[in-house]
Amino acid sequence: MKKVTSVLLASALLGAALAGCGGNNNKAADPAKTDTAANTANSGSTATPKVGVAIYKFDDTFMTGVRNSIDAAAKGIATVDIVDSQNSQPTQNDKVDLFITKKYNGMLINPVDRTAAGVIIDKAKTANIPVVFLNREPLPEDMKKWDKVYYVGAKAEESGTMSGQLIVDYWKAHPEADKNGDGVLQYVMLKGEPGHQDAELRTTFSIQAIEDAGIKVEKLAEDTAMWDRVKGQEKMAAFLGSHGDKIEAVLANNDDMALGAIEALKAQGYFSGDKYMPVVGVDATAPAVQALQDGTMLGTVLNDANNQGKAAITLAALLAKGEAPTKDNVGFDITDNQYVWISYKKITKDNVADAK
Repeated sequence: MKKVTSVLLASALLGAALAGCGGNNNKAADPAKTDTAANTANSGSTATPKVGVAIYKFDDTFMTGVRNSIDAAAKGIATVDIVDSQNSQPTQNDKVDLFITKKYNGMLINPVDRTAAGVIIDKAKTANIPVVFLNREPLPEDMKKWDKVYYVGAKAEESGTMSGQLIVDYWKAHPEADKNGDGVLQYVMLKGEPGHQDAELRTTFSIQAIEDAGIKVEKLAEDTAMWDRVKGQEKMAAFLGSHGDKIEAVLANNDDMALGAIEALKAQGYFSGDKYMPVVGVDATAPAVQALQDGTMLGTVLNDANNQGKAAITLAALLAKGEAPTKDNVGFDITDNQYVWISYKKITKDNVADAK
């Protein structure tokens, strides 16, 4: 009996040892299964893909609208991790590395520096994670590096042309806008960050539109206010200090800078009585729409934050699931197999409802 008991006990101990070994082998296999699952997710089997979204900075008024649109449009099609790059390309690079480490299925990047997109694309391609760029267009040669790279944005030259046309319409309808009666439009320009394609193209094409309308122009001053409202106010105050009532129009590359200029103008008595200054911006943000209604901003150009965000996350979700984007499943035209362009629209007090 004792012998039988000893045999049974030895068998039980051996079975436990083998079970323990088997358990360890299963645990060792788990990471491999996880890696396989991640790779499968990238190839299109994930029902709700995970998309890492890096915004150049959260406190940009326009990009806040885009971010809110992404968050709303993602419901039901993707799980999004939206992070703030704090206007620092090294910080954004770290965020991209983290998305890759977490094995996200797709990335949606609003680059701090458009020239840094090539490095991000190289990393994405190595990890086989599709990437969609938003609002700041990568260089054409970088876009050609991989067929899983897309861009969603608007053509900056179009917004520049529309900005100029807003000034043209006002100038032609209001002879008193030519304060000194010389037939020349004296203007000041508030630019976004130096070298940014939107800043350069909006500046160039807005003035070209005015000249194309047969109006002679004279630039009194131009300076960068980095898309920022406070800086716009400071620069406009400096322009007024140097040129005063010689200024006949203010063009700004975005609404925040235009709104800053309006504050500086208010401090000098403008928008009170018959003292008026035509100011135009770009984006049609909520504060700009309010300024249009108040009569302090002449016009702006609708940069469609809602549709940019919606198109971008829809595209990123499709790519993350391994699906080929088309007009039918994205909901927007795709140009040259890589670009989704969202149209601009001129907005004044008369059609301000279109911006809402």
